[in-house]
Amino acid sequence: MSKIKSKILGDMPSEEFKKYGYQLIDWVADYLDNIESNPVLAQVKPGDIKSQLPKEAPRNNESFDEMIEDLNRIIMPGITHWNHPNFMAYFNSTSSGPGILGELLAAAINANGMVWKSNPSGTELEETVLHWFLDMIGLPQNYFGVVYDTASVSSMHAIAAAREHTGLDIRSKGLSGLPKLILYCTEHSHSSIDKGALTLGIGLDGIRKIPTDENFAMIPEKLADAIKGDRAKGSVPFCVVATIGTTSSTAVDPVEEIAKICEREKTWLHVDSAYAGVTAMLPEMKSYFKGMEKADSIVINPHKWLFVPVDFSILYTRKPEILKRAFSLTPEYLKTTEETAINYMDYGIQLGRRFRAIKFWFVLRYFGVEGLKERLGEHLRLAKLFAGWVDENPNFERLAPVYFGTICFRAIPNNILSENELNILNEKLLDSINKSGKLFLVHTKLNGKFTIRVVISGLRMEERHVKLAWEIINSELVKLISS
Repeated sequence: MSKIKSKILGDMPSEEFKKYGYQLIDWVADYLDNIESNPVLAQVKPGDIKSQLPKEAPRNNESFDEMIEDLNRIIMPGITHWNHPNFMAYFNSTSSGPGILGELLAAAINANGMVWKSNPSGTELEETVLHWFLDMIGLPQNYFGVVYDTASVSSMHAIAAAREHTGLDIRSKGLSGLPKLILYCTEHSHSSIDKGALTLGIGLDGIRKIPTDENFAMIPEKLADAIKGDRAKGSVPFCVVATIGTTSSTAVDPVEEIAKICEREKTWLHVDSAYAGVTAMLPEMKSYFKGMEKADSIVINPHKWLFVPVDFSILYTRKPEILKRAFSLTPEYLKTTEETAINYMDYGIQLGRRFRAIKFWFVLRYFGVEGLKERLGEHLRLAKLFAGWVDENPNFERLAPVYFGTICFRAIPNNILSENELNILNEKLLDSINKSGKLFLVHTKLNGKFTIRVVISGLRMEERHVKLAWEIINSELVKLISS
């Protein structure tokens, strides 16, 4: 009989894990301390990173030292630094120290919270922190909360609940042979609403885009007219999506008026406040959230503006039994006897559920409610400051109201240009700003106008960063119009 050479199998030895764990914690701390030394936008071309990586996986183990070396040499040059204080694009998500440490523990514990007994602490911590957050933003405690990964997934689940709410027994029969279902939103609603409707079989023809006013907010009277017209055609209006803080301009739909229409028409109201919802913590912002407590479902993303690492999206609903009816399906091997416990697998498409609540718990406890409010308030102050600079400068014009931390504007130099020429100029301006590596911005279009967006919501942003952004924008404009 031939001898088989024994091998040490199993995980990384604990001493080695400690050695490199300490090293990586130091790496993270140094990275965050020195993040401003990096270009905010990755200065690479498509394929640059991939060309430096092996074509095949390693046949034998490699040292962790080599991995860290390749991280620094290959991967980091291709990172766009969302934690950078001059990252003012999209809705910038920044992670905090306590959130990062919570993420580390979630990975270490690695519990799957599909049913209560598979992670009792995960389930009950999720319940607890979501009740805390309800109180923080001023919503009544009759809302039931679920954590998903992103707002796209949260909103899809809300639309699925709205579809179930019709009473057409779509769960059993599917959509075949039923009247056409209609969802209502505006052209400024997030694209995930359309994607969710497509995923759920509503189809593009089942999405009605309601006209908006001069501030890009839904016009309630137009919504009422559209619902009336669709009912006359035999269609079933089943869901209205209102937004508090739209993606392009952060417009605020009149939720209170929309809620009255939805109540009268027995139509599900979903409120998308993924970006702006955290600011409901602040007394001075309450006016923007009037009527939100009447929504059937609400999405808010603490990973957008509350310093929780991606991904962490909350869906609240006043009708959890409808959401559960849309998704609950329990095979024998997942049946449990704990009748009073929540099994979060019943409230969504996914079975596997990461221990996300722990990082939110860490963030809430480390900063405290008042500490979070102070940081949000400072961002709002800086946004007003930047908006004032735009308004005072004859070379720029603001293109939307500033409700939260986002400023929409464009350059309008003194020489008279057509709308098309202004669009070209502003597109060139944005490109030159981003090529500088010192600032990262993105654009949208409002009323056909190429619009540059500055978003102020990063944890590490200070007034000096906002001033630098304004200086870079002005400097790049001067270069453009003098060339």
